[in-house]
Amino acid sequence: MTAVGTGRFGAVLNRIEKETAELRERGCPADYIPGLAGADIRRFGMAVAEPDGTVYGVGDWRTPFSTQSITKVFALALALSLEGEQIWRNLGREPSGNPFNSLVQLEYENGVPRNPFINAGALVVTDRLQSLTGDAAGQVRDLLRAESGNPAIDFVPEIAASEAAHGDRNAALAHFMASYGTIANPVPGLLAAYFRQCSIEASCADLALGASFLARRGVREDGSALLTPSQAKQVNAVMLTCGTYDAAGEFAYRVGLPGKSGVGGGIIAVVPGVCTLCVWSPGLDRRGNSVAGVSALDRFTTLTGLSVF
Repeated sequence: MTAVGTGRFGAVLNRIEKETAELRERGCPADYIPGLAGADIRRFGMAVAEPDGTVYGVGDWRTPFSTQSITKVFALALALSLEGEQIWRNLGREPSGNPFNSLVQLEYENGVPRNPFINAGALVVTDRLQSLTGDAAGQVRDLLRAESGNPAIDFVPEIAASEAAHGDRNAALAHFMASYGTIANPVPGLLAAYFRQCSIEASCADLALGASFLARRGVREDGSALLTPSQAKQVNAVMLTCGTYDAAGEFAYRVGLPGKSGVGGGIIAVVPGVCTLCVWSPGLDRRGNSVAGVSALDRFTTLTGLSVF
């Protein structure tokens, strides 16, 4: 069931779209990934999905975009559902305070990434999911398809190839962790799976619906449990503290919700028990978060009073 500009959140979304208009001239697309360099920073979409599947949207909320690091949430949820606490054997749960592709911390901490949302940690999650399923990227895509109800969600081979061609830092992270035994699969195949996962294209509506299991305490769209309530709490907690690169503290201060951003300009956020959100605008700040997107989520929690605090 869908509604645009009406109902519980329609008026709020319309107001946010107007109030953030001038911010859509700020920031830059992720030009270090050639496939994303040409994104129009004036684009803006936002969607809110309620636990029953009602979704509200404004702007380009039905336009697919490159999800990038947002997929790390779905990969973590799948890995956690399959092996529980074992996923944390070679993975921390602390904010990094460093850029998402930093090598420095790995050396100090013997090849164990600080959290699952920096690139090194996401590679560990993908490695485990690859070992558990044989197709980590395919599992993430299929979860998004099922939870959003959109079978058209898919990889974009050109984006994956673009990332692979400029993925030396990620390759360095993977090889460094392999030297410590932190990852098990051969690095070339692991990188291919990781880049493929990040190349998934989906809309704000797809992602708001797709992440709704985090607002439903781990319950999927069909009523089955992907995660236990405790595991859903854990994913939301790590999103709050680590989900927006080295700006997680500022995001928590301004927005007050668990969130996960991607350098394609998207951000998902969760109000447990109430709704999930996704906003997209490709203009990024220096830390890789959407300028208009963060502001839009800030306005949402301010106008509605909905936050975890």
